[in-house]
Amino acid sequence: MKEQFLQRMKEYLKDEYDAYEQQLHQPLYRGLRVNTSKISVEDFKKLQICELRPSSICKEAFYIQEDIQGLGNHPAHLAGLFYMQEPSASSAVEILDVQQGDWVLDLCAAPGGKSTQIASKLNHTGFLVSNEIDSKRAQILMSNMERLGFSECMITNAHPQMIEKEMAGWFDKVLVDAPCSGEGMFKKHEKAMDDWSIEHVQACAVRQKQVLDSAYITLKENGILVYSTCTYAMEENEEVVADFLKRYPDMELIEANVTFGRQGFACEGMDHTKVVRIFPMDEGEGHFVAKFRKHGTQASNKIKYAQSEKEPLLEQFMKQQLNKIPNYILHVKDKVYYKKTPFIQLKKISILRQGICCGTIVKNRLEPHQHFYSAGEHQDAFMQVCDLNEEQTKSFLQGNQLDISGYKGYTCMRWNTYEIGFAKGDMTVLKNKYPKGMRIR
Repeated sequence: MKEQFLQRMKEYLKDEYDAYEQQLHQPLYRGLRVNTSKISVEDFKKLQICELRPSSICKEAFYIQEDIQGLGNHPAHLAGLFYMQEPSASSAVEILDVQQGDWVLDLCAAPGGKSTQIASKLNHTGFLVSNEIDSKRAQILMSNMERLGFSECMITNAHPQMIEKEMAGWFDKVLVDAPCSGEGMFKKHEKAMDDWSIEHVQACAVRQKQVLDSAYITLKENGILVYSTCTYAMEENEEVVADFLKRYPDMELIEANVTFGRQGFACEGMDHTKVVRIFPMDEGEGHFVAKFRKHGTQASNKIKYAQSEKEPLLEQFMKQQLNKIPNYILHVKDKVYYKKTPFIQLKKISILRQGICCGTIVKNRLEPHQHFYSAGEHQDAFMQVCDLNEEQTKSFLQGNQLDISGYKGYTCMRWNTYEIGFAKGDMTVLKNKYPKGMRIR
C-alpha cells in the first residue's frame, strides 16, 4: 500500500515530488506555542527555555531543535505557559481568526492543541465549547485545557449529532479539525504509511461530511466555519469542500487571507485558489484548511442557563485565597465549579468540565482542586504565595514535602512568579498537594 500512496503523491506534486520524498527522511518539525493568556511572547523569550525560531504561520508559535528533550517536565510547561505543537498545526485557528468575545465550537478537539490556541485568543472572554467524541481522548483534552488555565469554556464528550441537536445556531466560529487518514503525519508514524488504503481514505471522507453537517447547524447566520485536516488526499480535502458547497448553497468558500502555505488542487465545484495546503517543503507536516461564511438563516436553540447556587464554604475559601466572591457557582455531585458568566444547562450531552473546578466538598470543608491554582484568570491575585527557587520547584513537582516554614493553610506555589500548584502549610512545613498524575520523576 505504501507504493500506491507514493504514486498518488507523485501525481499530486509532479515536479515537486522528489523534494517531498526527501522530506520523508528528514526529522520531524518540532515546535511550541506560547499561551498568551498567561505570558507575553516577549516575556516567554526572556525565560530562555530553549532556542526558538519564529514561525511564519502564527506569531505565538516557534520551531525548536529536534534534539531538545524534557520540555514536557519543564516548570514553564507544567505552569501552562506553552503548548507543544508543530507550528503548521496552528494554521487552522489562525485562519479561523478568533476575536475576543466570540462564541466558538471546536467540534473534534482532542488532544487540545487547537482548543488551547482558541482559548488563548479569547483570553477569558466569550465562550468555547471543546468537544471530543472519544472518552479517553476527551480526558486528555480536559487535562490540557486545565493545565493552560482556561475558565470560560465547556469540555464535552458527545457525538457531533448530539451537539447539533442542543447547540443549533449558537456559534460565531466553528472549527472542524476532522478525523482523517493522517497522511501528513506519516513521518511521525511510519507504519501508518504501510497500512494506508484508499478504502480508509474514502471512509474518512464519508465521516468528514457527516461532521460538517453537524457543524453547519451549530453555526450562526454570518458565522465562520473552518474545515481542516492533516492529510493530502483530495477525497478528504477539496472533494469534501466541493460536496459541502453543493449541499449547502448558503455557505460561501472565502479567502483565508493568510500569507503562508499554497493553494489547493484544482477540483470541480470549488475555487481551489481559496483553500490552503501546507506540505513538508513548506516547513510543516501536512495540513489542509478551508474557510466558509454562512449566509443563510439558522434556527437556533434557546440557551438555558443554570440558576447560580450559594456555597458558603466556597465563598469563605475564595475570600481567604483571593478576597473575591465568584459570580456564578454550580454544584455537580460533590464538586464545586464557578464562572464569570452563567453556567449553561444541557439535556443529554456529557459535560466533563464547565468553568473552573474549585474543589471538592469533604466533611463540611472544601478541598481545593489544581484547576483553581492553574486558572489564568487568577494570575497574581493570590493572597498567600510561596515563591520557589529552582531546587524547591523540582522537589515540589516531584511531589515532595517542602521544609519551608511560616505558611498556614492552603498556599499558592509559584515558579518564576508563575503559579504551578498548591500546598498546605502548618507553619513548619508545606505539605505537597500537586496532583499525583502530574508529578515528574
